Amino acid sequence: MLFYYDPTYWLMLLPVLLITIYAQAKVSSNFSRYSKVTNRRYLTGAQAAEAVLRQHGVYDVRIERVRGNLTDHYDPRTNVIRLSEQVYDAPTIAAVGIAAHEAGHAVQYAVGYSPIRLRAALIPVTQVGSQFGIVLLIIGILLTYEPLFLIGIILFSFTTLFQLVTLPVEYNASHRAMETIQSAQLLDDDEARGARKVLSAAALTYVAALLMSVVQLLRFILMFAGRRGNDR
Repeated sequence: MLFYYDPTYWLMLLPVLLITIYAQAKVSSNFSRYSKVTNRRYLTGAQAAEAVLRQHGVYDVRIERVRGNLTDHYDPRTNVIRLSEQVYDAPTIAAVGIAAHEAGHAVQYAVGYSPIRLRAALIPVTQVGSQFGIVLLIIGILLTYEPLFLIGIILFSFTTLFQLVTLPVEYNASHRAMETIQSAQLLDDDEARGARKVLSAAALTYVAALLMSVVQLLRFILMFAGRRGNDR
């Protein structure tokens, strides 16, 4: 906890916090706005997801309803797209955009999109890094034991790498979604602009997550370099 009182850390962190707050606000406002607008074709989220899959020749993915708010996701382990109650049955602009995005992830796996396979491979080591990296960092600081501190930094760096790989995965899924929405005419042009706003706001949250991870990693590296310099 010592570095949380360092003004340099807060100067690095404050802009990222503001971006994070802005991104969350944009997600909430855009989803709230376009989840109240019924699309002219009365296409539900589930139907939109199915249309994206069919457009790309994917026929072995199930689409299920799941409880919760914005809990929409694609599960590659079971090959299932799970859509929240506000998306599955809702014939809204927001529902079509979100469902098409999740279908975009399923298409990524179907076509062997490299970044999403890399992200999947990083999940186990990222889970270890997120659970033990900070612990080893703190122990290394308290015991002034540099090797342990360095191991903690390396483990934590996988979290940052995971966030970095996630960016192209999310943007590509949204690109596939919007491309299909327009080519298959799932939404009219003005409706498609609304769906794009919803997905763009969601993508910004991943940018904020990456920046947050980078700031934390950079701070740890600077702390390690500073300690090594003081020991010489």
